[in-house]
Amino acid sequence: MSQAWIKLVADHEANDQASIAAQTVDQMVAACLAAAAAGDSDALFDLGVVTSTGSHGLPCDLIEAHKWFNLAAVRGHEEAALCRAEVAEDMTAREIAEAQRSAREWLRATATGANGRHAA
Repeated sequence: MSQAWIKLVADHEANDQASIAAQTVDQMVAACLAAAAAGDSDALFDLGVVTSTGSHGLPCDLIEAHKWFNLAAVRGHEEAALCRAEVAEDMTAREIAEAQRSAREWLRATATGANGRHAA
């Protein structure tokens, strides 16, 4: 009986740790997205790194990675252009076009304020 209880406690603690880790990743991504929306090229680059490597519990997504590296490069981040080119080597033309379209949409969305007017 005591072994079953120990297993239940251990499973519960593992679930709590996974939940805390997921919250931390969510907070990190949210902070990065907020900084990126404010034009922080390092935050854009960091999002590219995370999505290109599948780190911090996020899945690897080359389309998203290309988008973030592209946005960082547009903001002047020198290393981002190199990373974008590396990621593009493993993508189809259609995937690259989708990433570029997504980057344009993100730029439009972040340039438009809550009232529907473009930010100055």
